[in-house]
Amino acid sequence: MPSIAHLDIESLRHFDEVIAAGASSMAGWRVQSVDLTGRTAVLLKLSPMGSLFLGCPMEETAADWVRDGGGLIFPTIPELPFDPYRGSLYDADELYAGLSSGYEATPDAQIYAWSRQYDERGDTSRTLAAALHDHSIADSLHELPDGRPWIGVMGGHGIARTDPTYRSAVLLGRTLARAGLTVATGGGPGAMEAANLGSSLSAYDDAAVSSALDMLAGTPSFRPSIADWAMTGLAVRKAFPGDGGVSIPTWFYGHEPPNVFASSIAKYFSNALREDVLLSRARGGIIYLPGAAGTVQEIFQAVTPNYYGDAVMQTPMILVDVEHWSRTVPVWDVLGRLAAGRPMESSIHLVDSIEEAVDLICS
Repeated sequence: MPSIAHLDIESLRHFDEVIAAGASSMAGWRVQSVDLTGRTAVLLKLSPMGSLFLGCPMEETAADWVRDGGGLIFPTIPELPFDPYRGSLYDADELYAGLSSGYEATPDAQIYAWSRQYDERGDTSRTLAAALHDHSIADSLHELPDGRPWIGVMGGHGIARTDPTYRSAVLLGRTLARAGLTVATGGGPGAMEAANLGSSLSAYDDAAVSSALDMLAGTPSFRPSIADWAMTGLAVRKAFPGDGGVSIPTWFYGHEPPNVFASSIAKYFSNALREDVLLSRARGGIIYLPGAAGTVQEIFQAVTPNYYGDAVMQTPMILVDVEHWSRTVPVWDVLGRLAAGRPMESSIHLVDSIEEAVDLICS
């Protein structure tokens, strides 16, 4: 078997396929969350120099062989409600498994409860587990196909499914996806959910959009019941399957459950890391629908690289709803003053409709 500079192995089946292909060395291997307790005889035949094992159970004989031969082992961490070495992003079915028994029974709720415990205790081992998890999520996110430009869609989590603004955000997500763009959101309810839903409806007509919104209208908000809200969303997703784009939510905002319509969910513990990843990946542009403090934070986090960057480094920033951004939450004046005379001046826009926003993104 030819030498491999770098090889990710994320399942026992993949491990066995590599062995069957004639591997004799594990140099450059990174093996994540693969149970190797039944593969000791195989491991002892391979040179371990330069290998890395992340959370892989193995017999002590095999572990000694790897360590003594120059490999590195990060051990499993017991009593966690998540895998800190996971090799893939989440999806709604995984995060909401067990939803029929109530939201509290789901992995999403249990992981949030765990995160609150480690935040309060300041336990170093728990902090390390969260950091390892977020590193794995970042790695999996990096491995997503990158052929289509990402367009970030930001906005308030409190927008009800029955609100006209929600429907507008659905149409925005659908239009962007139809233009061959990847819709990327913060993953929560409200405007974020609507944009991911719109992306998933890109292959459907207006009648299907109306039908999906009618189904959702029975549970317009995640309050008072996250379970009812999520189950209604899952029913819509089943009725209208499609590519909902990407969402990047966080357990830092435990009051914001992840929406079910994104096809790939990169959920982080660290909100700061999650925000940075989301904004840095959305190089095709960012559209800001009406929102409050969280959306304002995202605006100014994206402003900083535009403010200091040259013309080549600019990311288009489009604020939708003139009344909201110039009077209700008057950030537009600040943006204009910051941008005056700088390359950033050409990258910020204030419009009144999603159609205008799409035209700017696609021009």
